[in-house]
Amino acid sequence: MLVGDPHSVTEDFNSELLGFERFRMATQSGKVLVYGGKGALGTSVVNYFKSRNWWVVSVDLFPNEEAHANVIITKTDVWTEQESEVGSKVEEALKEEKFDAILCVAGGWAGGNAASKAFVKNSDMMWKQSVWSSVIASGLASKHLKEGGLLQLTGAKASLDGGTPGMMGYGMAKAAVHQLVKSLSMEGNGLPANTTALAICPVTLDTPNNRKWMKDADFSTWTSMDYVSELLFNWSSGVERPPAGSLVQLVTQDNQTNLNIA
Repeated sequence: MLVGDPHSVTEDFNSELLGFERFRMATQSGKVLVYGGKGALGTSVVNYFKSRNWWVVSVDLFPNEEAHANVIITKTDVWTEQESEVGSKVEEALKEEKFDAILCVAGGWAGGNAASKAFVKNSDMMWKQSVWSSVIASGLASKHLKEGGLLQLTGAKASLDGGTPGMMGYGMAKAAVHQLVKSLSMEGNGLPANTTALAICPVTLDTPNNRKWMKDADFSTWTSMDYVSELLFNWSSGVERPPAGSLVQLVTQDNQTNLNIA
């Protein structure tokens, strides 16, 4: 037979659980949010940071079981609704703490030119995957990033090289991300003091899906996800971090990756 108020027991349990979660967060080496944490690159990044004793939040359409906390996106049709949903769920998970880094590795690829039947459809999808996520991540950084923290977005080398006639929606979305990074590096950007906002601009990442659809490609020119994960970890830790506004091209030849800053 239970003695006492069951509501009090529940409240005590929830209080203890909250206290344990705050203790666990406090004992981690750092705190990072990975936007797109269930994708191929995002999964690699989540695993890498977790293995280095960082507290990791994944933001995605699906949960990443390896993350310490998950923010699941259900609002996919209206940009402002997605912003509100992600913002409130991040605040709930973060519990008034601050992130050392916010990494936006969400994105995707779609081809097509102005005559393609799916031109507008694909352009809309690219905008949602790359621009929506980058803008929301930037807004989160303005509220939840530590001073001197890192905000990383994901662009593309192809959009730095000129036009992208065979993948117009993709090129347009990535060019918008590049412009956003430049704006976030200027005075009056709304970010915490001494924040470094930059973008990685890969050519092709070595993901299972890319290997599936491009079986005859030269994989020695593809950039490994392990390399990118280690790179982002080092930057998040303040090691060899490029200056704010950098568009860092990841150029791989013979399985060796060089960084070229635009």
